[in-house]
Amino acid sequence: MIMAGGKKKAEPKAKQQQQQQQKETKKENISYENVAIEAQQKYGASKATRWGVAHIYSSKNNTIITLTDLSGSETIATGSGGMVVSADHEEGSPYAGMQAAYKVAATALEKGVTNINIKIRAPGGHGSKIPGTGAQAVVRALARSGIKIGSIEDVTPMPTDTTKRPGGRRGRRV
Repeated sequence: MIMAGGKKKAEPKAKQQQQQQQKETKKENISYENVAIEAQQKYGASKATRWGVAHIYSSKNNTIITLTDLSGSETIATGSGGMVVSADHEEGSPYAGMQAAYKVAATALEKGVTNINIKIRAPGGHGSKIPGTGAQAVVRALARSGIKIGSIEDVTPMPTDTTKRPGGRRGRRV
């Protein structure tokens, strides 16, 4: 189309096609492992070491990673299985935990954290005392991403003597 001043006006279909191409490139599946490796190459060369604590909560339904400073008062990075996968039943899977760990590791390296202590927590109390399947994958992913691990500790809350479990005297009847 030509306007009054002799200038050409852009076709509306061409604009729509460009917008669709931009949306498709955004939707491409991003591997957070590559992001963590790039962050290590870019920010990992500094000599200063900064310590952090990775709090990993792993149940059968989700894996949540929170990276804090040593005192635990300042949150440096967060990630969870639900932030990475779209289906609810995949949130607690090792793949989701691994991708969330790579995302947290990339953010940590950007902010200068090179060494971490890991604290793994299961639901505990009346719930399961065993961490979910995503916990081991998270530890392996953090180690692979170039962050040095100082210690790994289990901080699952264990009841010494507790209130009565739900279900009654004869238990849960299925």
